[in-house]
Amino acid sequence: MRIALIAAGSGSRFYCENCAEDGSLARALRGRGHQVASASLYLPAGGAAGGAADGSADRASDGSADRASDGSADRASADAPLFFGAVGMYLTHRFPILRSAPTWFLRALDAPPLLSLAGRLSGSTRPARLEALTLSMLRGNEGSHSASLDGLLRWLESVRPDVVHLANGLLMGVAGPIRRTLGVPVTCTLQDEDTWIDLLEIQAQAWEILRERAADVALFTPVSSSFSRLMAKRLGLANDRFMVVSPGIDIDPFKGPMTHVDPPVIGYLSRISEAMGAGLLADAFILLAQEKRFPGMSLRLMGGSTASDAPLVRSLRRRLSRAGLRDCLEIETGFSPRARARFLAGVSVLSVPVLRGEAFGTFMLESMAAGVPVVQPRLRGFAEVVEDTGGGILYEPNTAAALAEALGRLLADPKCSRALGWAGRHAVHERYTTARSAAGLEAAFERARQSARNTA
Repeated sequence: MRIALIAAGSGSRFYCENCAEDGSLARALRGRGHQVASASLYLPAGGAAGGAADGSADRASDGSADRASDGSADRASADAPLFFGAVGMYLTHRFPILRSAPTWFLRALDAPPLLSLAGRLSGSTRPARLEALTLSMLRGNEGSHSASLDGLLRWLESVRPDVVHLANGLLMGVAGPIRRTLGVPVTCTLQDEDTWIDLLEIQAQAWEILRERAADVALFTPVSSSFSRLMAKRLGLANDRFMVVSPGIDIDPFKGPMTHVDPPVIGYLSRISEAMGAGLLADAFILLAQEKRFPGMSLRLMGGSTASDAPLVRSLRRRLSRAGLRDCLEIETGFSPRARARFLAGVSVLSVPVLRGEAFGTFMLESMAAGVPVVQPRLRGFAEVVEDTGGGILYEPNTAAALAEALGRLLADPKCSRALGWAGRHAVHERYTTARSAAGLEAAFERARQSARNTA
């Protein structure tokens, strides 16, 4: 099967679970005998947007964790063509006169140095400031970026795919033009689209456009059953339009022996941002440390950040300093797969208390694969993953006090912690590998193609 994968790149300024998975899936699908071509939208998927690509795990002394590069994307994905470049797209949308500029000038807007700058600043622009641009992308060829769309379609025609897969529902605006131009089915992963859309003032309009564009997608592959139910309701679609395909990870970097860390270390692996719960975890750590039950306990963060997260990183250091815990905070920079494996080998428990929860949470799989239990809020897909794997505990409500209590309960019971670690590790190695995820996508592609043949 010839498969075209289209994903939104993060610019490698922070640990992007989806970007890492996209690259791994491309490799796994090729390993299953398929021809896979990948393209990135907005920012490069790999290290091309700049940053340290050596995967080092040096601790940042100045809080500048946003200098790291993931380095985890599939090399083919890193070298994939870039469409709808973030700089050119933003500027031509803000200043329509630029759309008539020479081609060489428009291409120059998305030169690597400018994309590197955009990567460092990604996240500094809030959803509310990008409302018109979001609607333009959702509209596809009705939007203001027809030249970028034409380039993507020309590339796809040269690839001649049997199926085109979109890595996120917010890319759905290109599904119709692809289907009409190439005459092949389009499938689409769904994961946390509502988190972005519901922050928009024009969310009702955005959901209306998405419901219209959903007709151009042959099959949706949400990452969890709970999110499948949510999106079926939000998009107004029947259940047979969905096929759950859970994310998987390459477990090889995480196959090392399980370790006992003493004194205990509480770990965090994600973008170091307020929305992902870094501030909440720091507050919970302070509460737990003040109980003085775990002498020498420390908090270790990994995952990178963007320019907009810098105030939070500084705030974390101030908070712990005021609590007399300045030396208990470590922020590590590099976050390649090997660096993440080393990081997890040195923590006792992992918690990423995302304020709104997530549809899945791939960082949990990496933690469990390393034998490290997780402590997560009972929100969205977290509950589904933890209950299926048995690799951690859930708490509610998602407050610093409740989190501190849950962390303390686990750290005080090493036997329970180790049992959870073994259970999670076994479950991930058995059911949540990239190979299993690729097989699930392969089945979804076949189903979409069969459906297209039946309706032809």
